[in-house]
Amino acid sequence: MDDNQNNANNNKNRKNFNGLVILLAWAVGLTVLFNFLSAYSQQASTAATTHEIDYSEFLDLVKEGKVEKVIFTEGRLEITPIEGYVYTGEDGGTYDKNFTLFTMQLGSYDLELVPLLIEHGVKFRNPYVAQMSPVLEFMLAYILPTVLLLGAFMLFMSMMAKRGGGLGGIGSVGKSNAKVYMEKSTGVTFSDVAGQDEAKESLVEIIDFLHNPGKYTAIGAKLPKGALLVGSPGTGKTLLAKAVAGEAGVPFFSISGSGFVEMFVGVGASRVRDLFQEAAKVAPCIIFIDEIDAIGKTRDSRFGGGNDEREQTLNQLLAEMDGFDPSKGIIVLAATNRPEVLDKALLRPGRFDRRITVDRPNLAGRLATLQVHTRKIRLAEDVDLNKIAQATAGCVGADLANTVNEAALRAVRHGRRAVNQEDLLSAFEVVIAGAEKKGTVITEQEKRIIAYHEVGHALAAAKQKDAQPVTKITIVPHTQGALGYTLHLPEEEKFLMSKTDILTEIRTLLAGRCAEELVFNTQTSGAANDIERATALARNLVARFGMSDKFGMMALGTVDSQYLEGGYSMNCAQETFAAADREVVDLLQRCHEEAMELLRQNREMLDKVASYLFEKETITGAQMMAILEGRDPDREEYFGVPAARDGAIEPPARHVSVVSEPIPMPGLTEGETGGGEDPERPEQPEE
Repeated sequence: MDDNQNNANNNKNRKNFNGLVILLAWAVGLTVLFNFLSAYSQQASTAATTHEIDYSEFLDLVKEGKVEKVIFTEGRLEITPIEGYVYTGEDGGTYDKNFTLFTMQLGSYDLELVPLLIEHGVKFRNPYVAQMSPVLEFMLAYILPTVLLLGAFMLFMSMMAKRGGGLGGIGSVGKSNAKVYMEKSTGVTFSDVAGQDEAKESLVEIIDFLHNPGKYTAIGAKLPKGALLVGSPGTGKTLLAKAVAGEAGVPFFSISGSGFVEMFVGVGASRVRDLFQEAAKVAPCIIFIDEIDAIGKTRDSRFGGGNDEREQTLNQLLAEMDGFDPSKGIIVLAATNRPEVLDKALLRPGRFDRRITVDRPNLAGRLATLQVHTRKIRLAEDVDLNKIAQATAGCVGADLANTVNEAALRAVRHGRRAVNQEDLLSAFEVVIAGAEKKGTVITEQEKRIIAYHEVGHALAAAKQKDAQPVTKITIVPHTQGALGYTLHLPEEEKFLMSKTDILTEIRTLLAGRCAEELVFNTQTSGAANDIERATALARNLVARFGMSDKFGMMALGTVDSQYLEGGYSMNCAQETFAAADREVVDLLQRCHEEAMELLRQNREMLDKVASYLFEKETITGAQMMAILEGRDPDREEYFGVPAARDGAIEPPARHVSVVSEPIPMPGLTEGETGGGEDPERPEQPEE
């Protein structure tokens, strides 16, 4: 045993000695090379600024009185001509004062030179140059640079060794760059996550397994290797993962999927290996891979597969998840909003055993989320978070957090020390529609068209049984492109849409264009967003929901990104596709005619509400209903905001300028004007 240990030590010492010799050889070689380059550079510089002449030419210049000064240096004579003299050489080149003329000394023949220089008044001297010790000169030129280079090499190698690079790699390019949070240093627990009770319940068992593995292993249960968090952006997937680490009190490795991919082939796989090796050293622990679709895309080329580096990284991840011992307590959490593009081998049980959907919060979830985000916010006495939760239907946690922060900023802008109900409601509208463009200049005619356009939406919703109630109507331009909007918010949570609901929504969207045609006998570009949304609903009704009388329960399209834009691609024959388009056109035409007839029947109410909106510029749904029912609209409140003396809410658009002359909008021909657009209402969960 001792002999083996001695042999190992001898081999290690021999390797260290050989490495030191190699470094020394490199240092000496580089020092010699640097000195050679320095001498060569100095010679080249001297040759570029000096010119040699014959000794006889030098004597002629002295006799002609064209030499001002001569310096005797190291066997040669440096000649300084008089001011203004330009020497012309035999090659035809000219040399002015920027060049130094010189010639070599002739030994004993130079004895006659001194009287000649004195005779013609030429200054001359032989400067003293202190001689350096040859030993010191050698040490400064060779020994010192060698020592410095050797020290720099050893420092560099030491740093590479500490970071895991070594001579075989390029620094730490193969090392995992995951952020490590030890124990509860994530700063997040389940008390910081609200509105995701179902997802938390699925993760509590994993935490309990990390705390008490004995009661599970006693019955033969195994720890789940991985859990995949799936949901729309902003629902809190990353926050949930950090909360799991904070509750479990174990190390938490956090890395993005893009952090594995580099320009060097094989680096991603190396980083995956290193990540799991580091995790095994501190197990039990949690590895969190955010946006795993960056490396976990299916190897089918239909979804963008075929990248060698990404495939190597994915294969290494699959191998590591199969290889580590589940009894050590290593859990892999991953998050994505594109589960449909992930490789099937990654999703099978044994790798990601659980798929946890992090959905948009319901009413109770939004209330709990608002309570979490307002912990450190000073709230006024009139704040009713229940009404704010009701008003923010369809919002995700990130939207609610942004709403609370915008409300606090608005309160500071208005010089208040607490956030009130109006701040929260105004902030919500800023989040969904953008800030108000109070300096926009529109003509009176355009303003009237926009008012009728928006009231057309609102009146169609009010006169249909299954429509969502109108919350607010405004003709104030906003930064997200809308010249005005009508805000619809549901009275209760709905997770299904019937055919009647969809047709009602289409009629409501088309009613804005119908109001323009009915009152002004014109069509404007302001209905562009309404038409896009109405067309999307009609196409979904025909192609996805199986509600068309012509096609029945035949699915003509497939959803591509359920948790992102929600688009889909058609997977039917071209003839069927064309027939589906004709069905969509017929459906939109029928809804347009029905919306037009509805507005004709309620023309008097349309004029009343539009006149009131034209005056106030921003009204609430309650005020509109008061006008329809013959009550005083100025006495209605808005989600807990009491009626003001001059209106139900603070009119934010008092600074919209109105001019008497029409101003043509960019990109429109004469006679066309821009109307208002509805910002997209928060999507409702569909089944």
